[in-house]
Amino acid sequence: MKSFTGRTLAGLAAVGAAGVGFGVLLMLVRFHFTPLYTFDQGVAEWLNEQIAPHHPLVTVLQAVSSLGGRPIMIWLVGAAVVGLFIRRQPRLAIYLIVTGIGALLLDPSLKLLVGRLRPIVEVPVLHAPGNSFPSGHALGSMVVYGALLLVFLPALGRRSRGFAAALVATVVVAVGFTRIALGVHFVSDVLGGWLVGVAWLGVTAYAFRLWRREAGRPLPPITEGLEPEAGREVVPAPDEHHVLPHPWVAAAELLTGWALIFGALVGFGMLVSYHLKGTFVATLDTVPEWMARHRTPALNELSWYWSKAGDTHAILFVALIACPLMLAMWRRWRPVLFLVLTMFGELSLFLATARAVDRPRPPVEHLDGKLPTAAFPSGHIAATMCLYVAIAVLVFPRTNRWWRWVTVAAAIVMPLGVALSRMYRGMHHPSDVAGAALLTLMLISLLWWVVRPNADRAPDELPPPDAPQPARTAPAEPGPAVSAQAVPADRATVEAGRSR
Repeated sequence: MKSFTGRTLAGLAAVGAAGVGFGVLLMLVRFHFTPLYTFDQGVAEWLNEQIAPHHPLVTVLQAVSSLGGRPIMIWLVGAAVVGLFIRRQPRLAIYLIVTGIGALLLDPSLKLLVGRLRPIVEVPVLHAPGNSFPSGHALGSMVVYGALLLVFLPALGRRSRGFAAALVATVVVAVGFTRIALGVHFVSDVLGGWLVGVAWLGVTAYAFRLWRREAGRPLPPITEGLEPEAGREVVPAPDEHHVLPHPWVAAAELLTGWALIFGALVGFGMLVSYHLKGTFVATLDTVPEWMARHRTPALNELSWYWSKAGDTHAILFVALIACPLMLAMWRRWRPVLFLVLTMFGELSLFLATARAVDRPRPPVEHLDGKLPTAAFPSGHIAATMCLYVAIAVLVFPRTNRWWRWVTVAAAIVMPLGVALSRMYRGMHHPSDVAGAALLTLMLISLLWWVVRPNADRAPDELPPPDAPQPARTAPAEPGPAVSAQAVPADRATVEAGRSR
């Protein structure tokens, strides 16, 4: 009890210090304290002079800054909350929800209260809406990454916890620096965001510990995480001893398979694009011209929505939802690896093949305008096929519920709708669609053979060699003797047999 009281007082003192520091800084900003304004403006102008001329550096800073943006913050918290509910950890899920919502409300409320304008620099490299103090990116990154660290600390070994804390601190500091370097916040804006973030994170963590105390649970040091008892449940893949048995062999097989698929796609693409004039394939490729003659405003709008279902943002959105769900439900990385490799493989094969074949688009009006890639194969259709077919391949063998057929239906309906819309909008020939289908078939087959995404029972769930064996009971009736050679001697023997 004495130890708990001491830790509690120290934590409250730290939270109080952060709150007082933020209050003082808010007053200085609100009443336009001249030395602070001079310092802020001087740093903003100096950084702008150093960074604005270097466009690659600006791109890197924008990418780092996005780690503190609302889309990534909401996805991280949302994925964690869904996973925690699936793993039956509602207390931790509620903690993340309350902490995240609080950060979302604090940012605009404080900005409205202070009403500080954003920096004015000579060469603006980034524009942001709203007021300046405090920095929403600094506040959000401090709260979200800090809360996730507290929730998932029990999943880490003691040696890894210090590294995880250092990584979180690095990300938070880097996000804050980018907001200053990009000229959308003053130094005091970022400091204010960090201070109020620390205060809010401390308040919510303290409230969670009081919740545990009221429930009669022990109160370990905060370095053990919020819920040490949930250690196994917050580990992403507790039932998986290794993702792939032989990763270097798998990498070599994937590279070899990728090269073979690329060669087959280029050969097929060159054939249908330049060497089948006057054949049935050439006649079939006039379908976009027939569709263009039957366009209507209603069909134009409908095709736009279907086409958007296969663009990069929609595919990425679905994949970012599917991966955390699979990890939470199946407790294994292998299905996630299968889906991720499918998407990266599709993208790389599409870009390389389109560049090599360089097929012109159909000779009709292109409703989507001029695109930077060629016609063969269709990237929209290939991405849609790969995504939904991969999801069906993963889901169908794992459940006997009726909704597994929903994934099969999506693997048929979604690519079909996207294919019709892309041809209707004059962006692809039917043979481009065939190229996307060929890409999907070969890539999914390769990954199925190498990754074996549904091989959950062998060898990952075999007990380790030194695991205690269950006591054997004598059979009720004497049976035929079993030769000792008929039983695998150890785990290595079982794995060797299954690998064949």
